[in-house]
Amino acid sequence: MSETSPLEQVLRHDRLIFAGGIAAVMVLAWAYLLAGAGMDMSMADMPMDPMPWTPAYAALVFAMWLTMMIAMMVSSAAPMVLLFAALKRKQSATVSPLAEAWLFLGGYLLIWAGFSLVATLAQWQLDHAGLLSMAMAATSAGLGGGVLLLAGLYQFTPLKRACLRYCQSPVLFLSRYWRPGAAGALRMGLRHGLYCLGCCWFLMALLFVGGVMNLLWIVGITLYVGCEKLLPAGRRLSYAAGAALIGAGLIVLVHAT
Repeated sequence: MSETSPLEQVLRHDRLIFAGGIAAVMVLAWAYLLAGAGMDMSMADMPMDPMPWTPAYAALVFAMWLTMMIAMMVSSAAPMVLLFAALKRKQSATVSPLAEAWLFLGGYLLIWAGFSLVATLAQWQLDHAGLLSMAMAATSAGLGGGVLLLAGLYQFTPLKRACLRYCQSPVLFLSRYWRPGAAGALRMGLRHGLYCLGCCWFLMALLFVGGVMNLLWIVGITLYVGCEKLLPAGRRLSYAAGAALIGAGLIVLVHAT
């Protein structure tokens, strides 16, 4: 009876390896954010002219947004991705379950890369219009209150409910949209990313209210998204948050008049 080689023993634990890889990606993303994401925030409260939007600065802002999305969203998507990896591991026909799991995650993050590009363009336009401070927060009460109000209203829309339903139930999503092979893994990751985007994009827009690089806002939104997706009472939490955002938005808008 042949002995199992050390390499074979490691490969048998590919799900654990994949989980460690996800954790490493998250740690690196958070470390980059804590280090400032390449932005000099030391003079954020000082009255200064906006940073000129050169191609290099635009690329830096895009990298900042993409890193934030990785740090904020991968943790709540991890149960879905890990379940996908486990199911792939049980399929004897799968040549490389680990590679396909990474393709799934890559497709998911590709959707958030598209969102990061849109957010970068939005920040450019808001900056150009003089509606953002050096801390990358809304300087207009009308803009801040409007974003709060619309984000709250979005929590009650059918689109939000439909997207949240699939984000909350990995089994439901995988049973309905399962596709074989590497191309199928990528397509599933893209689809899950679209559902996640539909669920959370307005919550990410709240960063323009509190400050794009405000770590308290980043951590707060991250924790909320995780609770909304992972807790059994996520639907009720979504409605409660919507009501709170609507109230906050109305208060800001009333004070602005």
